[in-house]
Parts: sequence; C-alpha cells; structure tokens
Amino acid sequence: MKMTMNPFAAVPIASRITCLWVLAALFLALPSPGHAASHYYHHVIFDNSLTSDSYFYSRGQASGSSFLEELQGRLPVETKTFLTPPNAIRLQWQSAPQGGWTAEISLVDIRNRLPGLSGKNLFFWVFTPQAISSADLPQFVLSNAIEGLQVAEFPASFTQPLNLGKYTGDLPAGRWVQVRIPLSDCRTASIYPFRPEYLSSITFHQNRADDARHTLIVDEIRVDDDPPAAAPLPAPSNLRATGYDRHVELEWDAADSPALGRYIIYRSLDGANYSPVGIQLPGMHRYEDFLGKAGVQAHYKIAASDARYKQSQFSPVATASTHELSDDELLTMLQKACFHYYWDAADPHSGMARESIPGDDRIVATGASGFAIMTLMVGVDRGFITRQQGLERLTRIVDFLEHAQRYHGVWSHYINGNTGQTMPVFGMYDNGGDLVETSFLMQGLLAARQYFRGPSPAEQSLYRRVTGLWDSVEWDWYRDTPNSDFLYWHWSPQWAFKIHHPLIGFNEVMITYLLAIASPTHSLPAAMYYSGWSSQDQRALSYREGWSGTKDGNHYGNGHTYYGIKLDVGVGPGGPLFFTQYSFMGFDPHALHDRFTTSYFENNRNIALINHAYSTANPKHFLGYGPDAWGLTASDGPDGYVAHAPDDADDRGTLTPTGALASFPYTPQESMAAFKHYYRDLGAQMWDIYGPRDAFNPTADWISPIYMGLNQAPIVVMIENYRTGLVWKNFMANPEIGTMLKKMDEETAKQAH
Repeated sequence: MKMTMNPFAAVPIASRITCLWVLAALFLALPSPGHAASHYYHHVIFDNSLTSDSYFYSRGQASGSSFLEELQGRLPVETKTFLTPPNAIRLQWQSAPQGGWTAEISLVDIRNRLPGLSGKNLFFWVFTPQAISSADLPQFVLSNAIEGLQVAEFPASFTQPLNLGKYTGDLPAGRWVQVRIPLSDCRTASIYPFRPEYLSSITFHQNRADDARHTLIVDEIRVDDDPPAAAPLPAPSNLRATGYDRHVELEWDAADSPALGRYIIYRSLDGANYSPVGIQLPGMHRYEDFLGKAGVQAHYKIAASDARYKQSQFSPVATASTHELSDDELLTMLQKACFHYYWDAADPHSGMARESIPGDDRIVATGASGFAIMTLMVGVDRGFITRQQGLERLTRIVDFLEHAQRYHGVWSHYINGNTGQTMPVFGMYDNGGDLVETSFLMQGLLAARQYFRGPSPAEQSLYRRVTGLWDSVEWDWYRDTPNSDFLYWHWSPQWAFKIHHPLIGFNEVMITYLLAIASPTHSLPAAMYYSGWSSQDQRALSYREGWSGTKDGNHYGNGHTYYGIKLDVGVGPGGPLFFTQYSFMGFDPHALHDRFTTSYFENNRNIALINHAYSTANPKHFLGYGPDAWGLTASDGPDGYVAHAPDDADDRGTLTPTGALASFPYTPQESMAAFKHYYRDLGAQMWDIYGPRDAFNPTADWISPIYMGLNQAPIVVMIENYRTGLVWKNFMANPEIGTMLKKMDEETAKQAH
C-alpha cells in the first residue's frame, strides 16, 4: 500500500489466512512459489482460525426462545475436536417454537486476489458428539453479498434455503462426515441470479423446532470439483527441526503432487504419543511450532494429505529443543525470519517483492522491492544467503526493471511480475508512473550499488546497470510545470497529471525530494526542498491540516510537546511510524538537518518516543496496549487498511509490530521490550514463517491474516542499521548523496538569511 495522504491508498481490505503460509522457492531453482498457495485460496473458505476463542469472520444470533452459542456475536472456535489442526468452528443450537437463530461463516476476501472460487461443489466436514437425525439439522443459505443477507445490490444475491439433512442423512456420533452439496442445487431467492463463484458466506439457520440442544463441529469448508482417484502420496522426506528461543522451525523436502491437499504436522513431547498440531499449504515446506518456553524438547513427523484426507506415510522423525537466546541472537532470528518474505516468496520471474502474501501473485510492488533489495544486503552480510546468491537475485531484479514499463524513467506502483506491465490496482487513473514508489526502489538500488561494488565483472556490470537506471529517472518531469514549487506523485500518458497530488511533508516521502535534488541527470534545485517539501504556501498548510485534522505542525515545523517530548518537525504528535522509516532505510537521518531541526535522527527518535508514550498512556483504553505493546503505523486492521497513529482519529486499537521493531535505531530498549512481548508472550498467535504477523487488534480479537511487503523489510533493515549501520553506510557512500547534502546546507544557509 501507500502513504496516508495519497487518495488512492486507502483500499478496503478484509483478509484472512488460517495457517502458515510462504510461497516457498529459493532463487536458484525458482519454481512457481505462489502457484500452489494461490490455487488453495481459490477453493478454501475455512480451514482454521487464527484466534482460539471465536472466529472473527463469523456472526451468530438467536431470537425468541431459541439458543445459539456465540461469543460477542461470533461463533466459537473448537480446539479439541477438529479435522484440520489446530481448530474448527462449533455450532451449538436449540431450535424453539416461535424462535430462530442464524450462524454465518464468511469467506475472507484476501487483498487483491483474483475473484472467484473454482469448483462445482461446496464441501465441508461435520462431526457431532451425539447423533443427530437429518430432520433436526439446520437449513442453510448461500450468499455472495458482502453485506450478508440484509441488502442485495447488483450483482449480489442469495439462495433459497436448503435442508442440510438432505445431504448428510442422519449423522452418527463421533465420526467425521464429509458433506457434498452440488452448487447447481442452489437457486436464487434474490432479485438477481446467484453466482456460485462469488460465494461470500454460508448461513446456517433454524429448521425444525425440536427444542433440543445439538452440537455440530464444522471444518474444512471449500468449493471444488469432485477429486479424481489418485495414487497414494509420497511421504515428505528430509525433515529437519531447529530449536530457537520459544519455537521450533521445521523444514522438509517437497512431496508436492497435483493430488496434494495439505501437509499435516504431528508433534510429540514424549517421543511416543504424537498429536496433530497444524497444517501447511501445498508448495510450502516450512512450519513454525511455537512451544512457549525454553528448554522443551519436541519430536516431529509430517504427512502429506490429499483432497479426500487420505494421508501418506509419515516422514522420518526430527527432534529439536528450544533454548534461551541472547538479545543479539534474538535479533538475528527476527531478521532472518522477516528476510524469508523477500527471499523464499519473491516473484519467481522478476525476483521482485509481492505486495502481500497471500494475495494476487501477479502483482509485484515497486517500493516494497526497493526495501527487499536492502534486505538482500543484510541477508548476505548476516550469512542467510551467499554473496553470489544475493548478486544473482539483484541481477534478476535489474534485468526485470530494465525492461519493465516506465514513464519518463519512473516505474508504476504495481507491476505484473511476469510481463513488466503496469497494473493499475488503484483504478483507471493509476496507469502511469509513481514517483514515490520509484524513490523507495531507487533508495534500495543505490544502497546495493555500493554494497555490490566488488572487482568481479558481474559486480562491475551491476554497478553500471544500476547507474543507468538511476540516471534515467526524470525527476524534473514530475514537477508538472517547469516553475512548479512541488513534485507530484503520479503521471500517466493517458491522464497526464490527473492525479494532481503534490508531495508535501512531513511524511514518508522525504526521500523523493532528496533523490530528486541528488540526481546527476534530472535534478531539481535544492530550493524545492523549502518551496515544496517544507512549503509554507497556503496550499501546503491546508494540505497538512486536511489529512491530520490539526493545526499542530501545519507549517512543517511543529514545536509542541507531547507526553513531555518536544517535536521539532511533524504534524500533530508525529503521525504513523512509517514516516520515520521508509525514507530512512538507506538515507541516514543523522546526516540531515534544516532550518526546522538540527537533527532528523533526533526528530525521528522523538516521534517514536511519542508513539511509545501514547501507547503506554492508552487514552482510548484499548486492550493490549502498554510499554511493551506499541507501534502505531500503517497496516490492515479489522476494518481495512489504516495508517494507525497516536491520535484520536487514527488510533483504532490495532498494533503493528513493524512500527516498534523498525524503530530500533531510535528506541532500542522500547523496541526490544516490544519484540520480546510480541514473540515470547504472544508468539502462539503472532509468530509465523515470516516472523511476527502484520498486525493485531486485541480489542476486536483480530489478527492480520496477511503479510505486507512494505512491513517486514523495515524490520530487517532498520535493525541492521541499529546493529552495524550497514545499509546507511552504503547508501550514504554514493557520491551523489554527498553532493546533495552540500547543496542542502547551502540552501539552508540562504533560508536562514
């Protein structure tokens, strides 16, 4: 996604993924790492809940004398009896005369994924502890309306009710039964035709009023064709287990086949009795098992499972123990986990970073790919990959960028990773160049240009090719007119400057002005830093007030004190924390001052400290906040994508780990406290293959089901800048940056007079 002030940034999102995901493939082999997972999400409606008490994407209600078990309006999660470990959904009801109840389970619309479920049948599995006659089972209705059944807006519709018992018969006690419902049986009851591929929710509701209590456990809901008969699956091989501070990481060699439905992970704490603890998607060959404390030995074996739930033979057993890690070891563990997002799950053709996982595998993100390039530097320096591997990946990215569609040297926000063509995700006007995303990309390329500057022909060639890309970006074109005081975000050959969005600070786009001034071929005068970025024009004042709702900092300089912390530059109490991160992953804020502040490092530190103090004070009384639970910044939330910030309007109870963890250079103690809390205390829900999940909201009992390309990389890079300054040093070593800073000093001196 983008920054808050871009009107095309606030894209509604409601996404979930219910097990560990990673589009696994190392660069050297580069199979299609996302294909199997994408296929999975064209079928699955429910397999597991990230929360263990109630399922967030459900609703339940009873009326009259009828009863339905629910927790704050949601259906309870069953953690003892399940088909796909570690949980299922529990329906417990009592149908009384003159009463009613409804239990809705919704599909989660994963961000940017291609719409439409694929298959001719609705399948799910049911289990009842006590037998239920077919006549006493509920009815059900299918809907493809986002609003559920209240409103039908074209093309949304819903179906006539059908009796579940017609498809199950009498249900025996204590046995899982698969239900198969031909979608051709589902006739519309709406004013519009029902389109099964756009199924959005399944609503069970009262049928015969037998006035008896019943329990039905529901699991593995999917749309699919009838699975063909298949040969037994091969067992996964070469299972490896590595113990960390509170979790064990499992890796294995592929047993992938067209018939593979999932991997099932079994754990034993005594070496004899194994229980299923989780599943992994086809195409993915890693799993994180959170054990919760150090000093625990666990034994593992895994099996492949097909669509009919027939399992392969087990893999050989692997054993590992958790053990206490030092703070330094913990940081390396965190960096490596987040690094996997950009290494294992990159687009296989381009090497670029995907916008989100899971998501639309065609979409690669320009800015996130710039961040990914900086993680490659960290990965090489930390030994996660070899220098040769890093060089090959970066070369692949440069190959792609040289041929990708550009607009006066500027790449679009989103690009098709296979074709290099622009993908106008934000609508028809978004079909051109995005100067801010290009800035983030170029920041990464320039840092890597210095890091991979060895004597070998491959590194020398890469240096020249990155220089060519850098020289070709026409920063000056994005002024709109030769005399404009501002840079503008977008330009399109079709629409020109229709998205007439000026770049005005303070926010995350400072790097755009700095690089534009630094450009050796298409530079801007340093005076535009003051006329545009830190403008005092009425347009700039209104702009800052418009997005923030406050006059504090509307003149760029702030000067107010929040929680005892004085803020030189920033709007209101500083805004979301990505303001202090995106422009400063390569550019070292120690190096910059202007007439508003003597140090952008100290200013960024104060923004982070205000964010921490606000979360500690927790003025809106959200659950989960505290001195070790903070980091308000942009991410998904229960109601979609929000640039969460420490103010009344933008604090909605959602904490985003990258906010605190990418603030390590500014707040090392507070960031380490947050990391230990997110990992050691909340890791059972929050720790996954790519490190901490993107966001969580304890008040809403919600955990983000996706990872974002813009959020994991700042953790890797900013921690490394805290530890060694690696990325800062390499980016600042570019001679153009030194020249730009001299120009800035001269202009600041003029402004002082």
